[in-house]
Amino acid sequence: MTAARRIVLEPAEIGRALSRISHELLERNKGAEGLVLLGVPTRGVPLARRLARRLTEIEGTAVPCGSLDVTMYRDDLRLKPVRTLGETDVPPGGVDDRVVVLVDDVLFSGRTIRAALDAVSDLGRPRAVRLAVLVDRGHRELPIRADHVGKNLPTSLRERVRVQLREVDGEDAVLIEAPPDAVPASAGTSAGTSAGTSAGTSAGTSAGTSAGTTAGTTDPAAEGSVTR
Repeated sequence: MTAARRIVLEPAEIGRALSRISHELLERNKGAEGLVLLGVPTRGVPLARRLARRLTEIEGTAVPCGSLDVTMYRDDLRLKPVRTLGETDVPPGGVDDRVVVLVDDVLFSGRTIRAALDAVSDLGRPRAVRLAVLVDRGHRELPIRADHVGKNLPTSLRERVRVQLREVDGEDAVLIEAPPDAVPASAGTSAGTSAGTSAGTSAGTSAGTSAGTTAGTTDPAAEGSVTR
C-alpha cells in the first residue's frame, strides 16, 4: 500500500526560497564577511553549497562552506548504536570568531540541530551560530528556532515531509506523504458504505415494489369475489 503524496514546493519555488534566505543572511550579517556555512548531512550539504554560491554571486566574495556530521552527538545514539558516519569538512580558518550558519533541509523536533550545536562547540568558539532551513514543519520538542526559513509547512505528526534535491535524488521537490493507511482506508470505507447503502436501498426498493405489485393484483380479485 503506497502513501499519498503531494508536491508543496517545485524547483522554481525552492530556488526562490534559497535566494530569499541568501539576501536575509547578507542583510542580517551586513555583508558576507565572517560567514561560514556548514551543511548537516545529507541534504543540508548541497543546500549549503547552493546558498554559498548565491552569496558569492551577490557579494562577489567567496563564502566558506563545509559540512558537519552530527551522528556521534545525537541523543538517540544508544537506541541505534550502529550508524553510518557522515563527513565533517570545516573550511580553512575554522569557526572561531565566525558567524556559523547551520544549514539543513527540514526542521522538525529540533534534536538534530541540538546535536549540531554540540558538534560546533567541539570545533571552536563561533561569534554566533544561526540556523537556515528549507522547510520548518513544526512539532518542536526542544526550544530551537530557525533564523531563516524557506517555507513554513504545517503538518500532522503522521505525515512525512520528503525533500528531494538534484544533487542527491536527481530532481528538486518538497513533498508531503500521508500515512499509507490514510487515503486507501478512507476510500475503501467510503466505497464499502456506498455499496452497502446502494445494495440496501436497491433491495428495499425491490422488496417494496414487489410487495406493492402483489397487493395491487390480489386486492381487486378479492373484491370481485365479494361483489359476486
